[in-house]
Amino acid sequence: MKNKKLISLLAVAAMSVSLVAGCGNNNSGEGGQTGVIEGEPIVIVDDNNGDTTPQPDSNEPAALEVPEGCYLSELTGLPISNDLKDQRPIALMVDCEKESLPNFEIAECDIVYELMNSTANDRVTRLMCIRKDWGNIQQMGNIRSTRPTNISLAGEYNAVLVHDGGPVYINEFIAKAYCDHLSGGFSRIDLGRADFYEEFIGPGELESRMKAAGISTTYNTYAPMRDTHFLFRPYGTDMTLTEMGYSNATSATNISIPTFKHTQSSLKYNESTGTYDFYLYGMLQKDGEDDEVVSFENVLLQCADYYVYDEHGYLIYLYYNQTDTQGYYITNGQCIKVTWSKAVSNDKLDYEITKFYDENGDEIQINPGKTYIALVPKDGWNSLSFN
Repeated sequence: MKNKKLISLLAVAAMSVSLVAGCGNNNSGEGGQTGVIEGEPIVIVDDNNGDTTPQPDSNEPAALEVPEGCYLSELTGLPISNDLKDQRPIALMVDCEKESLPNFEIAECDIVYELMNSTANDRVTRLMCIRKDWGNIQQMGNIRSTRPTNISLAGEYNAVLVHDGGPVYINEFIAKAYCDHLSGGFSRIDLGRADFYEEFIGPGELESRMKAAGISTTYNTYAPMRDTHFLFRPYGTDMTLTEMGYSNATSATNISIPTFKHTQSSLKYNESTGTYDFYLYGMLQKDGEDDEVVSFENVLLQCADYYVYDEHGYLIYLYYNQTDTQGYYITNGQCIKVTWSKAVSNDKLDYEITKFYDENGDEIQINPGKTYIALVPKDGWNSLSFN
């Protein structure tokens, strides 16, 4: 195992000691599809004569003990306070336009989705940020409108969707029983931007708004059907894909998503932190609150087709009832080819968990930590670059 991995594990062990003091308290259509370019996906070289069965590293590290007063988060696989165990996360819609940057408290989020928001404006994207521990928010956002696909994705987490309206096409999805949401009416903070880039969640607003709307802050009938959203490796056993036994893993240090032309979205592997730093417009994204770099342990890329509703470019990803669809899992400077599936049971189709599988058909285990997920349009899938 690499020296940096041993150093990382020692650092995690030290962190777990400091966590003990903090874990006990919570401060808290029908219609034609878009044009699709068919072709082969990026080729991942197989140097093991076609055998891609994971062969575990015989020196796999032992898991660390979870600090007292903590449990392993269902979103990150990392220790957080037991006080948060039943609390629902929020799913916040955030803008990616250059004029809206920097965003605030995005680096505090557990999972960040990036989706094409419209086919107009060079396929401008928008973020949806999943956050479990939202009790101490000071200024989070900016807050923007939602799209149909986001509503379904938020439902996977039983998250309360926070947004500011959206096109008429969201109405049938907002009306679904599993969807709890808060739309608009949050704090306006003058940052010298256009007005629609200056709406933020302020201190205590989520609690008061949920109470007024009769929305439960704890998991309800539509809670996820398993304890964790992903299958996580044991706490403290962060590994490369090669160390996990994937002999077909290849290098992935600079991830470029050219089909997100407007934002020039990319992620770059930071060897000193072992995470992927997030870039928009060629600029490293830092939190407007404290300059913390927006960075992720895990990257999941999903190939997904879409349907365009109208001449304005409003769309919905064809995300439902999907099986064995192309994808990639990327961590610690390496990637493997995966497939993803969205369960097909009719009564729970919208909000059942998306699962990711390796080439042997086994659901993958990902490293504990924060995760970035991009729904990459199928007609731009082959433009992905992992230099």
